[in-house]
Amino acid sequence: MTGPVAGGAVAIGDAVTPLRIDGVESGPMKTMAALLRDPNPIHFDPAVTRALGMGEGTVNQGPTNVGWVASALMAWGGGGAACLRRLTVRLTGNVLSGDVVEAGGVVEALAEAPEGTVATCRVWLRRSDGVDLVAGTAEVLLPA
Repeated sequence: MTGPVAGGAVAIGDAVTPLRIDGVESGPMKTMAALLRDPNPIHFDPAVTRALGMGEGTVNQGPTNVGWVASALMAWGGGGAACLRRLTVRLTGNVLSGDVVEAGGVVEALAEAPEGTVATCRVWLRRSDGVDLVAGTAEVLLPA
């Protein structure tokens, strides 16, 4: 089992086990653009991104970025999708192809519920230079 249950009790200030993406790939961006029917060329043409002054790579879709945060929380919580009670985020920057990013968080509050402990966490998707590209809060149900 992964997550906090395997390691014992959770405390305020504990870190969510991070999920690291070592070099975001442009290929999946093209696939997501097709699946989402998103014709914006910033997701598949680096020349357009460069011409717009947005950087040297293609721009990852926001739902994928948020998904990495959710995946980190679900793995840490140890209960899959059922443990993620609430996730509220803002997209604060662009994830570009080639970026190294890490989804993570920190426990800010704990509350008891009939099903177990609910951890309220500050969460982020952070680029390797320390810039947060997704920021928000989450509630994760930790099994009793």
